[in-house]
Amino acid sequence: MKVALKIWRVTSATGDRALREYEVDAPEWVTLLDVLDIIKDRQDGTLAFRKSCRMMICGSCGMRMDGAAVLACKTRMYDIVQSGHVPVISAMGNLPILKDLVVDMAPFWEKFKAVNPYLRTGYEEPPPGREFRISQKRMNVINKEALCINCGACVSECNAMESDPDFLGPQALAKAMRFVGDPRDAGKVDRLEDLNGKNGIWQCTRCYFCNERCPKGVDPRDAIAKLGAESIKEGIDRDMGAKHAKWFVTSAKTTGWLRETELVPHTQGIVETIKQTRFALALARVGKVPPPFPPHVAKDVKEARLLYELVQQQGRAGYEGIVQGEPALAKLAHGYREGERDPYGEGSFPRPFIASEEAKTP
Repeated sequence: MKVALKIWRVTSATGDRALREYEVDAPEWVTLLDVLDIIKDRQDGTLAFRKSCRMMICGSCGMRMDGAAVLACKTRMYDIVQSGHVPVISAMGNLPILKDLVVDMAPFWEKFKAVNPYLRTGYEEPPPGREFRISQKRMNVINKEALCINCGACVSECNAMESDPDFLGPQALAKAMRFVGDPRDAGKVDRLEDLNGKNGIWQCTRCYFCNERCPKGVDPRDAIAKLGAESIKEGIDRDMGAKHAKWFVTSAKTTGWLRETELVPHTQGIVETIKQTRFALALARVGKVPPPFPPHVAKDVKEARLLYELVQQQGRAGYEGIVQGEPALAKLAHGYREGERDPYGEGSFPRPFIASEEAKTP
């Protein structure tokens, strides 16, 4: 079949940019990476791009197709060709371009290293001759985060990083959650303290583009939400973002809706509220501020309160409250039907050794 691409050719040394179109003959099974290989081999040996495993494992071939991050080795071309569309291929965003589709990953790895991506040992050692293992249930907390292949697709699409390059970014924060949630790690609170800094958790704009473009289902925005929830659980709530989130919960459980007129005093404090009084009055004059008294209470507010109380009774504060819904969402996403083997159920593997349960073993 005939496959056509438009590729942004970039030379960082000179700043030259040019959009060039290529057309090649290719088998129906080709991916975007296969097409780029054919172009480089048969038409233009100067085309620059990265690749390695060709199996969606290494993350090397991240780039943009029509402005959205993809893995070239995962992107099949057949349906695109059949539609008659000619896609535009460009380098990933939020990273300096070195040449054509190759970006400088140094800033990416600097943020990765900044979250200390290694275990701080603090777990109980198994008896001599025994291997230490963790139950699947305990590791489900970081099941998605452990899938990250460091491809940079989420960083490419991050709005917060585009506005502030110092923001740690979705990949680094997802990797941080991988260690915060690991039951073997002894540095959870210290990690959360570091992540609550100026360029950390609460700077995320919650656009969800990182979830949308992640090729491995890591869902970095969900990981950031887990970090925020766990920070509040541990009493690390000094940031304005944490106060904002806490007021959302308080407002929902008391009246069933967000009382925005009280958001500023509870989030930014009385002094800042006074400073914004003139702005608030201007909004009130044009009907943009509802009267604060009496507070409107939702008809079925008891349902919101019962939900809050149920989560409290279950002891699922922090990231556990988010993790508990992940298996159900995964089943829906993958077409799981009632009666089929539950891929998240127990019994697929031998029961692991757990140090705290050794005494119960007959």
